[in-house]
Amino acid sequence: MSYYDVDAILTDAQKVPCTFELTVPGLGYLEGNMSGDMKQGSKVELPLWLGEMLALSQSLNTSSLVTLDHPSALAPRVLNALKADPKTVDLRAQAQHFYNLGARILELFDEEEMIDVLSDTYKTRAAVIADQANNVRGALGEGADFLKKLDENERELFRAAHDSAKSVRTWMADLSKK
Repeated sequence: MSYYDVDAILTDAQKVPCTFELTVPGLGYLEGNMSGDMKQGSKVELPLWLGEMLALSQSLNTSSLVTLDHPSALAPRVLNALKADPKTVDLRAQAQHFYNLGARILELFDEEEMIDVLSDTYKTRAAVIADQANNVRGALGEGADFLKKLDENERELFRAAHDSAKSVRTWMADLSKK
């Protein structure tokens, strides 16, 4: 990803739950405590970029300042719902950049099951997206509810499939005129 990639910036701004492994003076404002310290064991949601930096930083007496947990968008209940029926889950409600968030989390955690679930979800939903994109009514009436549930990657896939189907129809119409 590029430094100027808006999708990457928005993905890195996604909040992830973090647990502080030691007391940090003056950081209580992150928790809403304006004058206090961040106590050891405190759980706060931080942007992914900040949580990652704090989790990877080393302190003199501990292994890291914070421990990252999975964001709610990739919680076990969401992964179980995706295993059951990926087509019915509203990915946009989970995270606008769901697959990008999953990729970033997989850079930090070694989760074979999550890789399988996200891959299977994308494959299953891609077939439905292609079907909706090739259907003339897919983008308008009946498919409008479906489009609201797509994350940004899936929306790009829909646009590409829709535009290519439209181009093929135009090309076929031009051929039949000759």
